[in-house]
Amino acid sequence: MTVTAQMVKELRDSTGAGMMDAKKALVETNGDMEAAVDWLRTKGLAKAAKKADRVAAEGLVGVAVSGGRGVAVEVNSETDFVGRNADFQQLVHNITKTALRSDDVEALKAADLAGQPVQTVIQEAVATIGENLNLRRMAAVTGEHVAMYVHNSVADGMGRIGVLVAITGADVGFAKQVAMHVAATNPLALSEADLDPSVVERELAVQTQKALEENATSPKPKPEAVIQNNIIPGRMKKFLAENTLMGQMFVMNPEITVAQAAKDAGVQITGFVRMGVGEGIEKEKEDFAAEVAKMAQA
Repeated sequence: MTVTAQMVKELRDSTGAGMMDAKKALVETNGDMEAAVDWLRTKGLAKAAKKADRVAAEGLVGVAVSGGRGVAVEVNSETDFVGRNADFQQLVHNITKTALRSDDVEALKAADLAGQPVQTVIQEAVATIGENLNLRRMAAVTGEHVAMYVHNSVADGMGRIGVLVAITGADVGFAKQVAMHVAATNPLALSEADLDPSVVERELAVQTQKALEENATSPKPKPEAVIQNNIIPGRMKKFLAENTLMGQMFVMNPEITVAQAAKDAGVQITGFVRMGVGEGIEKEKEDFAAEVAKMAQA
């Protein structure tokens, strides 16, 4: 398979690896992007990459809470200037409120807003605002109480990152602190049991290969039993702690985990949603001529 400059750039953007390392990873994995990420990680040339980190689209995330239900919606625009547009902000506000009575994004697009389907309202707003607009996604969480937090807020209930945290218990103030924590740390799941098994399996494969390669080149290699029974499980334990909300150290008190903080507050965290503008969307913005020239000379 031909490795293109665009593929190399995409891999570099998502891993922070050097150009030639990214090119070699793609060659070794026959152009498979995820496999190339893992190849770089086993060589210690990249950090664990989350596709969600590749923020490319603009717009706003809106959040709203009513009773024991909270919703978050993402409405995209072409430029960040639109996020400061009063008409666009009102549109996001209205769509978010409508989401409180919608089950998913497709139902939301068809839901009534001022006598028209939400999707029609958005299409009409394109002419007014002057940019292509898109209702990309919606998420909801329910619980005895739901707290919300907006990071980089531009207006009430909307900004670059929106977080909802559902709890059982009376300490809503604590739930708001957890929402701020989620905004900062972006956990993959509530607990180990909630993690996508494929994510855990992939991480285990990466850590196993990395540990074996490191041991093979070590001047004092360890017995394989130590690698399999101590080093790899230890790295997986660290991965789970860093990527699950309950296992993370609480940003408000780094001496304890979120799980312990919740216990101390007499609260059970039952769910959360974190939504950031443009997560997972790629945006082309550069000329690759210089990189192509460098690759041709390699």
